Amino acid sequence: MKAETALITGATGLLGQALVRDLLARGYNVLALVRSEEKGLRLCAEMQSDELVFEVFDYNGNATELYSLKERLAPLEICGLVHSARSMEALDVGNDGVTQGDIFLSGLALEVVFPYQLTMLLAQSSKSLRSVVNVGSMYGIVPPNPSLYDDGFQSSPIQYGVAKAALHQLTKELAVRLATSGVRVNAVAFGGVEGRVSDEFKQRYANFVPSRRMLSVDEIVGPVAFLLSEDSSAVNGHVLVADGGWTVW
Repeated sequence: MKAETALITGATGLLGQALVRDLLARGYNVLALVRSEEKGLRLCAEMQSDELVFEVFDYNGNATELYSLKERLAPLEICGLVHSARSMEALDVGNDGVTQGDIFLSGLALEVVFPYQLTMLLAQSSKSLRSVVNVGSMYGIVPPNPSLYDDGFQSSPIQYGVAKAALHQLTKELAVRLATSGVRVNAVAFGGVEGRVSDEFKQRYANFVPSRRMLSVDEIVGPVAFLLSEDSSAVNGHVLVADGGWTVW
């Protein structure tokens, strides 16, 4: 039986790499969209799998670039699409605590407009696409707790939560609009994930979540794999919350 192909954006990030590794282990062929050839080669060297290939695509909102991507993806039978892309540059906050307009818009472009455009591109050009999973956040559901941060909101920029809330709504909109095409669209709203934070931050975080801990990187793969698979064939337009209980308090 021919292995199915999943396309993932943001494949070189912390979560993206974990998702690539898990999908390969589950028997998928994986196509990673990366921002540079160097990052793609590094990812392939890390994964050491013949089932992983990459395409270089640095999104800038240009319709011509998207058309070029469509031409490159057309021959592939992509059954699943996972949106995990994010930009650290788009999380910048000024010293006054205010996010500049261009930074705000760049975050919305990458985390909302790009998932919309890529999903529609594949839905209209591929007969094999069946499932789309958007990587959301608990901050798309609730705003941050000021007590968690010791630098005001410098570590939790407003544009991040707003973009994730918009991504959650996009998920529901596309689920309705693509349902008759046989494409399901869902999202996972993750809680905080270990990896780039101090032990002190992890201890503070534990005080605000019923599970008393942050998520491990390994815990993010299961919900995405479930929504991508036919095991969730009855699930559409759903934002699955995987946050250790953060949003119930």
